[in-house]
Amino acid sequence: MAMLDTLDAGPTNPTWRDYLTLTKPRVVAVLVLTSMVGMLLARPVLPPLELFILANLGIGLAASAAAAVNHVVDRRLDAMMSRTKHRPVSEGKVSPTNALVFAFALGLTGLAILVMVANVLTAVLTFASIIGYAVVYSLYLKRATPQNIVIGGIAGAAPPLLGWVAVTGSVDPNALLLVAIIFAWTPPHFWALCIAKKEDYANADIPMLPVTHGEDYTRLQMLLYTILMVIVTVLPYLSGMSGVLYLIGISIINARFLMLLKRYTDSKDAQDAMTLFWYSIRYIMWLFLFLLVDHFVLL
Repeated sequence: MAMLDTLDAGPTNPTWRDYLTLTKPRVVAVLVLTSMVGMLLARPVLPPLELFILANLGIGLAASAAAAVNHVVDRRLDAMMSRTKHRPVSEGKVSPTNALVFAFALGLTGLAILVMVANVLTAVLTFASIIGYAVVYSLYLKRATPQNIVIGGIAGAAPPLLGWVAVTGSVDPNALLLVAIIFAWTPPHFWALCIAKKEDYANADIPMLPVTHGEDYTRLQMLLYTILMVIVTVLPYLSGMSGVLYLIGISIINARFLMLLKRYTDSKDAQDAMTLFWYSIRYIMWLFLFLLVDHFVLL
């Protein structure tokens, strides 16, 4: 494939910060938070400390590997977009070959840790998530369909399931419910960014929904997925997985999400779309913290 041709981009002088940037540390931090909560929710008692630390390290390394591969696959697209043009591979600070070697080392180490300290099922599911994001989404879906975020969101929703399986060794309906929450959250979260950066995506010829179907249609889809998200986020309480504390917390942040979505819908201002995007990141972190606190605090 042309995008993977000529992997060496000439002489580079990368720093450790460039390699750290390849791992998308802020994104990985959120993913590891959700995997930690998945582990802590899996059983009434705390998991062994060694398992908790090392399994989350393995999941984090695997997620970092997928992020580094994404930098290589998207390097030409990144160079066309103001938001991403200074990424290490697109800017030539790290060669594509070195980035792939780095990604391979991270991924292999992460999967080996999971096999040794958790179980093979966790490693298999983690590997599937790497392939889902780094290959299926980054290499194909992102360029093939405006539903790329919806379909590819499954890979990004996996970490709480991975944490759960690391503790239990099995896939549980409650773990799948955590996946469903992130899956429903992803479209309104990312489409808010896509609208604010619509021209970037159009210039790079990436078929994001605002580019292919317009902003009005995208806003409608954001509303529908937000309604779905609100419904799904109440299910942990209705299923008995969580209690009143979680219900109160999620009601507050859902109301705030809806308010910011309405404000953006009314104003149609890109800055309001970015405000919603940044809030959505805090939203998912608060949601998982509410799940965790509710699990260990009796009202």
